[in-house]
Formats: sequence, C-alpha cells, structure tokens
Amino acid sequence: MTQLPLRAQLASALGRSAATLSRMTGRGDGSVIGGRIGLLLEPDLLRQLARDRKLALVSATNGKTTTTRLITSALLELGEVATNAFGANMPAGHVSALAQHKRAPYGVLEVDEKYLPQVLDTTGAGVVCLMNLSRDQMDRAAEIWLLAQKWRKALSGRPTHVIANCDDPLVTWAASTAAKVTWVAGGQRWKEDSWCCPECGGPLDRKDADWACRECTFHRPEPQWAVDGDSAIDPRGQRWLLDIQLPGQANRSNAVMALAVAEAFGVTVDRALPRLREVTSVAGRYTTVERDGRHARLLLAKNPAGWLEAFDVADPQLPVILSVNAQGPDGRDTSWLWDVDYRILRGRPVFVTGERRLDLALRLDVAEVAFTLCDTFNEALAMQPPGRVDVIANYTAFQHIRSEFGRAV
Repeated sequence: MTQLPLRAQLASALGRSAATLSRMTGRGDGSVIGGRIGLLLEPDLLRQLARDRKLALVSATNGKTTTTRLITSALLELGEVATNAFGANMPAGHVSALAQHKRAPYGVLEVDEKYLPQVLDTTGAGVVCLMNLSRDQMDRAAEIWLLAQKWRKALSGRPTHVIANCDDPLVTWAASTAAKVTWVAGGQRWKEDSWCCPECGGPLDRKDADWACRECTFHRPEPQWAVDGDSAIDPRGQRWLLDIQLPGQANRSNAVMALAVAEAFGVTVDRALPRLREVTSVAGRYTTVERDGRHARLLLAKNPAGWLEAFDVADPQLPVILSVNAQGPDGRDTSWLWDVDYRILRGRPVFVTGERRLDLALRLDVAEVAFTLCDTFNEALAMQPPGRVDVIANYTAFQHIRSEFGRAV
C-alpha cells in the first residue's frame, strides 16, 4: 500500500492513541473518538486511508452490522480485513477502523444510510451492498424515498459493483442506475414502506416474492442469488445449506448477501460458508448472558421492521422483557411504536422497562397485551424464574443492558 503523507500519518497515529486511551479508561470502545481526532487534524484522512484498498460498503436500515460481520469473516480467506465491527458507521468510525488496520488490503465498512453517498464518493469503494430501506429514527432520517433517491444519484455512472436485494422495490430503484448490479432475492418481510412505485408513484402489485408497477415498466429484476428457506441458491443454480449459527430468516438473508459480496471479491461459496458458520453473535446481538440462574438472550430491534424480525427469532414459549429508550441514537420520536403489531405477544409473560416504558405500555395496552411495568431492567430480570428469557431492546436500551454484563460480544 502507498505510504500516507506525513500529516495523515500523524493524524492516524494520534487517533489510534485516543482510541486506545478511551478503551483503557472505560469511556468507550474508541471507535468514534479516534476517527474524530484524526479528521480534525487531517480532514481528507478517510480518502487517504481508503486509497489502494479493496473496499465493500454495506448499507441498510436493518441488518447492516450483522452483514458487515459476515462479509468480513468471509474475506478473511484473502487476508487481513479492516472493519468497523461495533457499528460506528459514520466517517469518524470509518477512519478509526481503517487506521486501526492500516496494513489491511481489504476493508468492509458498515455505512449509515444517510452517509452512503458521501462515503462512496470519498472512498471510491469498488463494492456496495444494499439490503433494505424502511422507516427509522423519524426525527433524524429523511423520508426513505429521499434516501433511495440519494443512493440512486450517488451510484449513477460509477463503476461500482452493487450487490442489491431485488425483493425491496426501493433498493432496486436506487441500485438500478449502477453500472453493474448483482441482484439477490433476499426477501422482504416488512412491506409497509413499499406499496407504491418509486419511479412513477403508481401502485405496486405483489404476488409471492414478485412485484411490478401497475402503471409503468418498473418491476422486480431476475435475481442471480436467492435465499430459499434454509438454503442459498447461487448464480449457477447450486443450492447451499445456510447452517449458520445466527438465528432467524433475516440472518439467512444477511448470509446470502454476504456470500454474493464474497464472490465479488473472488471468494467462492465453499470457502466463504465455513467462515460464516463461525459467527455466533454480533456486537452483543443474539448473545445469551446469565445472572442468578436466569439466561437472557439479547435481541436488538430499532424500528418496526426490526421488531418484526425479532418476533420471528424470539421463542414464543418464553417470557420476554421489552426495553425502549428515545435518546439521540434511537430517535426522539417514539410514534413508530404504533406501526409494530404487538398482538403476537398476547398470552406470553411480558415485562416492560426502559426510559420510554410508559409509551410502550400504552401501545401494549391498546394491543390488548398484558404486561408488567418495571422501573429498571434489573428489576425485570429479577422477576423471572430461573431459566431462559428473551430480551428485545432498541439501540441505547440494548447498549445499556450490554453494559450490565460487561458489554458482552
């Protein structure tokens, strides 16, 4: 790799030192502060760190941290990989990740949906993975059609190889301007944000996995890859069992997206799939933690689509603790709770906690779901009998619970 200019070397070194100090003092994992300091000293540091590397950018409303982890595992077949493993998905996090692995020839970066055009322009990444777009953080994120429009404009005319989920009409529309697209039938359980055609505004007709606009020619492209139950089907029609350890249909979709990206880097399925099987948890997601005989499995759900996937993974025979905050990273607006169908929890022991527990309690009351209101997570956990319990929490509530157990990964 080309040696960095002296100013960039200094900025990178000081950023790494700040990140190390942050970890040593227990203030955080250093994945943001190091990048911020580096960018303060050298505003063009991300571009310089990205130069000469083969990069993949991963963006979506849901699943990007997990898919980034899966792709990274697959690409380890080729050598060292730089990645923002803990979800710091804005430029400061990208700088920190690349600086920490300054000699890695490969990089896989999770990118916040809003920042994708900027990061793509800065890094010139050769591969972009786009999975889904749905409502999220309503007080911060723009209308998702506007996000899709920004993606579409950013990809237009670029030589970037895009791996895109063709089951999501917004993702398909955004990716269709790219010079090269590999279409993946990754599924779309949450459809409430894509009943209208992004091309003309007409209604979309849906039949099984297929969709097409009733008023123009916009339609679902033919996929090269597909997830079919517990298997992936590759472009040659070969079926591969997705016997990964991460649970749920959404993670099998994430896995087939990861396999498609890995093949774009030259890693065949037979080499990539064993790497994917090694991933057991992602930044605390799906981890089971234990206290006083109570085994709590941690599930993250940040928005309506995410809650739908969490319900798919949660065991209906177990009690469930729900925790919701509304801090900056969550979005201050909790009106999205009314888009989640909580009736699936009827008949289960449900315990509600978090800073916005009263908002969630009202939503559950309207859905006729019986629940117990708890002041803290510890109180909710202490009320459980010894055995297993599922915990579903949004972002900062999830991080708070992780910290209770030493930020389990």
